[in-house]
Amino acid sequence: MQNPDHIRIKDLPDSERPRERLRQLGAEALRNAELIAILLRTGLKGRSAIAIAEQLLDRFGSLAALAQASIGDIEQIKGIGRDKAVALKSAFTLARRMAQEIGRETPQLDTPERVADLLREENRLYEVEHFQIVLLNTRRRLIRIEEVSRGTLDTILVHPREVFKRAIASNASAIVLAHNHPSGDPSPSDADIKVTRDLIRAGQLLKIEVLDHIILGRCTDQRSKDYVSLRELGYFYG
Repeated sequence: MQNPDHIRIKDLPDSERPRERLRQLGAEALRNAELIAILLRTGLKGRSAIAIAEQLLDRFGSLAALAQASIGDIEQIKGIGRDKAVALKSAFTLARRMAQEIGRETPQLDTPERVADLLREENRLYEVEHFQIVLLNTRRRLIRIEEVSRGTLDTILVHPREVFKRAIASNASAIVLAHNHPSGDPSPSDADIKVTRDLIRAGQLLKIEVLDHIILGRCTDQRSKDYVSLRELGYFYG
């Protein structure tokens, strides 16, 4: 019996080839391994593209982890050279940028949920804390997102000068603060609360309103939302 790892895609009947299945059934009908196999195009050294794709998913455990992997990490999988690793990295980067574009089409960023939706895909891949500001115009529409700083696994340093220099340069009338908690628990620390209040006071002096501070984490069985709003938690004045 032939080893299924060695069965080439071109040797499969049309009904089982990933590209043919996508044409006939649509992309949503394909398994993750089949979609990755299409990107890989061919196997290598007697291994099928699907077998290599399945090994990738087994090795990294999830699409999110695979998207976060470096080209060097991906190349460690037998049958994947630099070209295939680059193709995969390009595909995941395009997917992330598309998610950002969709998020930026939100008509107004006037609720914590909308801000979290805008930032979620980018932040879920980070292994350390990234502090960002969402710059808004007078209508609470997005100007752009700026990364201010990044820290260690659970520590980040933020100076008001760096935050408001970007806001002034962009002619923003308001900002939303945001950062991720790599631990997955979005509950604010004492440092998070202090930084928020310091930035609120600085914004009042500069006439640039700090609307909220969103901390992104992950959902659990006990926690239905993967973020918290410090305004909703009562840490904003007024």
